[in-house]
Amino acid sequence: MDELSPSQLNALVSLLDDPDWEVKSHVRDRIMAIGAEIIPFLEQKWENSFNPELQKEIEELVHELQFGLLKKRLAEWKNSEDRDLLTGLWIVNTYQYPDLDFAKLNAEMHQIYFEVWTAFNNDLQPYDQVRTINNVLFNTLRFSANTKNFHSPGNSMLSNVLDTKKGNPISLCAIYMLVAKKLGLPIYGVNLPNLFVLTYKSADQTFYINAFNKGLIFSRQDIVNYLEHLKLEPKEEFFEPCSHMDIILRSLRNLGNAFEKLGETGKVEEVREMIAILENQ
Repeated sequence: MDELSPSQLNALVSLLDDPDWEVKSHVRDRIMAIGAEIIPFLEQKWENSFNPELQKEIEELVHELQFGLLKKRLAEWKNSEDRDLLTGLWIVNTYQYPDLDFAKLNAEMHQIYFEVWTAFNNDLQPYDQVRTINNVLFNTLRFSANTKNFHSPGNSMLSNVLDTKKGNPISLCAIYMLVAKKLGLPIYGVNLPNLFVLTYKSADQTFYINAFNKGLIFSRQDIVNYLEHLKLEPKEEFFEPCSHMDIILRSLRNLGNAFEKLGETGKVEEVREMIAILENQ
């Protein structure tokens, strides 16, 4: 840890509330240079401190370090070969829950898959396979649309959706997709305006699934009607599977909108930084 002894680290952290701005600034830079591995030490110092000024400085530093780690993970995810969906959702999730372990999220998702798998029959027709998934997710496990708090930031946090069993269109679709992929089904996300849905798309069959409405099955014509209602041109992308990148970007935009509605301008800015990492570079 930057080769500093515990006593040197203690001395360094105790200078965080120094009235001299230059001293404080130098200390902050030194701590930031050490990186995320200093976080447990800082958290311990926060717990043992009775100085609200120092606690506030530590909180800001810990957040900066955690956010730096998140941005690094996001860039690595962008450059990874498969852009694993669950990993991307976990990285977004760590914005609100920095200590969330990927293995915990993975285990919870595996449990949901197992519940569906035990009720599943590979010999069924696609419509019946989808109805089986619907029955387990929306009746047995009781996942549902979070219509009461549609704009809550929690709807973009997979761990939160798994805990409350309530989510927005994209988080419910993501859970559905992750389960379907493990079952070997050709089910993908579809990026519609104002709504995120799924498509079952094989060589000989295509239909659509609305996870926000308990897995309602609908047709291409229904999408055409929906777009007409919104007075929008029916572009091909509104009917075709989208990428994992599209899903993570849309989750982040939802999160940014949620913070905007809450007036949390600092968080809106940070979400924009996350979006920029995925869009630019």
